[in-house]
Amino acid sequence: MQITSAQYKHCDLVKPSGRIDSATAPQFAEALNQIMAKGQYKIAIDLSQVEFISSAGLRVLINTQKLCKRYNRGEVALASVPENILSALELAGFTTLFKIYEDVLTAVGSF
Repeated sequence: MQITSAQYKHCDLVKPSGRIDSATAPQFAEALNQIMAKGQYKIAIDLSQVEFISSAGLRVLINTQKLCKRYNRGEVALASVPENILSALELAGFTTLFKIYEDVLTAVGSF
């Protein structure tokens, strides 16, 4: 799994690619934790290149969302979510917990 990130004026954009499963979820969590360690809690995640996400990957998303929303500091927005990932989010009941956008530009602009 590859993870790239970019910092914008109002948020950070994280773009993972490949599979987010039990083997790669810790790497994904570490990338998100590094952003939050800098005091930045507005994070957009571009999921367009993610092929698969397991329960471990979903747990990383939920934990990150909880940390970002604590004390009203920010939140996690998901962008360009593939159909199979979206159905996994729906099955887990997570679609109401995240703002989901069609494209990255809209997600970054929402902050």
